[in-house]
Formats: sequence, structure tokens, C-alpha cells
Amino acid sequence: MNLTKICIATAVLLGLSMAANGLFMLVAPGTWYLAVPGVISTGPFNQHFVRDIGLVFLFIGTAFLVGAARPQARLFLWGAATLWLWGHALFHVWEVAVGICGPSALARDFPAVTLPAILAAVLTLWARSSAAVQASPVAGGVR
Repeated sequence: MNLTKICIATAVLLGLSMAANGLFMLVAPGTWYLAVPGVISTGPFNQHFVRDIGLVFLFIGTAFLVGAARPQARLFLWGAATLWLWGHALFHVWEVAVGICGPSALARDFPAVTLPAILAAVLTLWARSSAAVQASPVAGGVR
């Protein structure tokens, strides 16, 4: 499997998982609040807030899926989604740094918070380099 196929497959997987999480948050915010490890320790249930963030996850998932299908929009869509995912991950680190959460929260949250941010950054960097290669006169991208 070549690098392009790996990156597109990763983007589709990331997009589907983000969109599914967003839909879960929108459709069943109370169930989502109780089902996701660590969420109940962040404060009382707030249906409006869970649904607001659910919309963000739905949009992020859609950005990765549309970017996987449309190379010309990929860098913008994945870059915007990556910025939010990194902001979210850094916010979790900040909560530990100021004592809101214990250090164990970072390990607990890694699969759902930090890993998606890392994968998104790798995909965005790949999209940037891929776009640069396609635009290169040597690669035949200039028309």
C-alpha cells in the first residue's frame, strides 16, 4: 500500500470516527456523557454544551471525509480541523498543568484527544507536501 492510500484511509477512518462521535453527542448527549471515560469528572452534565461540541466533531469528521474525496480542498479542510483538534488537546494539557485534572487524565484521554490531533497534523503535513508536489513544474502540475 502506498503512502497516498494510507493517508486517505487514515483520513476516512478519522473522519468517520469524528463524525460518529459528533452524531452520538447530538442524538444522545446524556448517554454520551455517561459512556465516555473521564467526561463525568469534568463537571456536571450540560446537554446544550455536549450538543455544541457534537456539532464541532461532526464538522471535523466531515472535513476529513470531504478532504479525502476532494484533493483541491484537502489542505484547507484538514488544516482547519487540525487546528481545532490541537487546541482541544492543548486545553487538556493545560487542565493538568493548572491542577484541574491529575496527570492520569493525559493517558486516559490520549486515544480520543491527543492521538487524533497527532494523526490530523501528520495528514495535514502530507496534504501540504502532496499539494506542493502536484503544483511543481517538474511534477507536471503547472498547466
